[in-house]
Amino acid sequence: MTTIRREVLTLPAAPLGPDNPLPPLRPLDEAHRIDDRDRAGLPRDMARQVDYEPLRSLLPVQVRDGYDRERAPRGLDALVIENDRLRATVLPGLGGRIASLRHKPTDRELLYVNPVLQPANFALNGAWFSGGVEWNIGATGHTTLSCSPVHAARVPAPDGGEMLRLWEWERLRDLPFQVDLWLPDGSDFLYVGARVRNPHERPVPTYWWSNIAVPEDRRVLAPAVEAWHFGYERRLRRVPVPEYGGVDRTYPLNSTYAADYFYEVPDDRRRWIAALDEDGHGLVQTSTDLLRGRKLFVWGTGPGGRRWQEWLTEPGTGGYCEIQAGLVRTQLEHVKLEAESELSWLEAYGPLDAAPDGDWHTVLRRAEDRLEAALPRADVDAAYDAWRPYADTEPGERLATGSGWGALEVLRAGWKLPGTPFDEDTLGEQQRPWLHLLRTGSLPEPEHHEPPGGTLVARPWRDMLETTAATPLAEYHLGVAQWHGDDRAQAVRSWERGLGSAADRWPLLRCLAVADQQDGHRERAADRYAEAFDDLCARRTDAAAEGAAGWAAVTAALGREAIGALLAVGRTADARTVWERLDPETRARGRFRLTEGELLAAEGRNAEARAVFDEGFEVADLREGADSIGLLWARLDDAPLPARHDFRMWPDGE
Repeated sequence: MTTIRREVLTLPAAPLGPDNPLPPLRPLDEAHRIDDRDRAGLPRDMARQVDYEPLRSLLPVQVRDGYDRERAPRGLDALVIENDRLRATVLPGLGGRIASLRHKPTDRELLYVNPVLQPANFALNGAWFSGGVEWNIGATGHTTLSCSPVHAARVPAPDGGEMLRLWEWERLRDLPFQVDLWLPDGSDFLYVGARVRNPHERPVPTYWWSNIAVPEDRRVLAPAVEAWHFGYERRLRRVPVPEYGGVDRTYPLNSTYAADYFYEVPDDRRRWIAALDEDGHGLVQTSTDLLRGRKLFVWGTGPGGRRWQEWLTEPGTGGYCEIQAGLVRTQLEHVKLEAESELSWLEAYGPLDAAPDGDWHTVLRRAEDRLEAALPRADVDAAYDAWRPYADTEPGERLATGSGWGALEVLRAGWKLPGTPFDEDTLGEQQRPWLHLLRTGSLPEPEHHEPPGGTLVARPWRDMLETTAATPLAEYHLGVAQWHGDDRAQAVRSWERGLGSAADRWPLLRCLAVADQQDGHRERAADRYAEAFDDLCARRTDAAAEGAAGWAAVTAALGREAIGALLAVGRTADARTVWERLDPETRARGRFRLTEGELLAAEGRNAEARAVFDEGFEVADLREGADSIGLLWARLDDAPLPARHDFRMWPDGE
């Protein structure tokens, strides 16, 4: 019989640390943007979906950049679903990630299993880790829930056994979703029923890609003869499959540079993708037709791709690639989820044995025949039909608890969401001030002058902020909501009004400084950053005496931004003053060692800046595609960038 049980998975893990307390007001630094030259040749539906409300802001989510690279053994809560053929290990505290999928008769691991938990800056909001199967919902990129808890519970399965249900509230698009996992008796395939619901009275853009990490020494098969190639030079072009540029790109190790290949699966073909080793063993993923897209991501064999692979795990542990399945052709697109409607589909994951080498059409036909014999297409459709009545079944035993944001939204709107209860007992400290606003019409002042916390920016919450008492705190949050709504001038007015009577001026000054930067007023932005940091340091001294928490994170975040703004206008002495007021622990972090190098170079102390490299540092939250380390090195030395700092994902000169 299928069983679901709790386990503890122990592995070397770096702590996540605190979230960045400053609201993310700047536009997304997202690599997945299409060059305008490539738009003209896109299919009409694809062009429409590429232009359909791409995400422009992280709000109301906060950035997760408090992690480091100091790993130590740590126990992770895991849920194991198992029958006599397969064992799946799920991490409910980390987005519901399937960390392992093991085929018991052959004792083969079907996924790439990361031997460590090392956060890195790949999720939309920062912290993400590699390996397993992740559920990407929200917008182009890795979900903001990558390192966040989700709700989990037992639910009856269609075959009379048990399912493991995962569910949460996705905050970027304000949508609830669920993922149901079950293993029928004797089945070699893990079934995954997924549903995204839109309870709103308006359409909402949505996005889904199931992201599957597999060892990269594989051949990746998908039923296509064309693909859309997208690289870090941000060009999208249609290319042949399997060969492109004289190279068979279906072998991940044949590519030099990182790239996405979005396969053009014909409408009448079964949806599937597989990764097979040289002996023909591996994983296949298939689904009902709604999940139409299939993709291969490769890191490439260039120095940057190899360095990223080491960065995300440990040297010598083997590399990985990603095979993926999504709602549309490419991850550059979003689909319209109509008001008060839903999308649902079924996926299946299991072993496949088929010879991978040879003529492309022969290989595909052979693999497709093997898949049909192991799991007929009609059986996948039948499993979906059998699951749908169970999607609304109320959960039984709770196995893990996610966030309280869904409970807050359900309280606000009175929505009924069968199958995914967001109960009041999940409300926590983060929701407390907003629950107070909802019930009393006013925002409570934070204790001990603590940082103001995150802001809710959806229109109903903005309306409440507009009608509550105009305290400095309310004006701060209202301005953030207005900024998110692209009402920039009104946001500035709200922040300026709040500044007139604020005891804690730094949150409002920082928001105004960002607005100045976005408008090109760099000198005024630098002035406001300097004033904000002065005010924060004064408040921190007062608050520390009262025992307030969270000040190290906000001082580091604001100090880093202030130094950057001051250096941008040549005010090196003022930047140095900010630097010297940071905690020694903050200055020792890799991100701030890089900042120190930039400051020294701006002061003309190039030898000392170069010594920072000699002493060694690691920027834990280095962004995918970032080149800040290389730019500083080029100012200091004509030699090639040292391999440990070479994260470049594109050819020289691109």
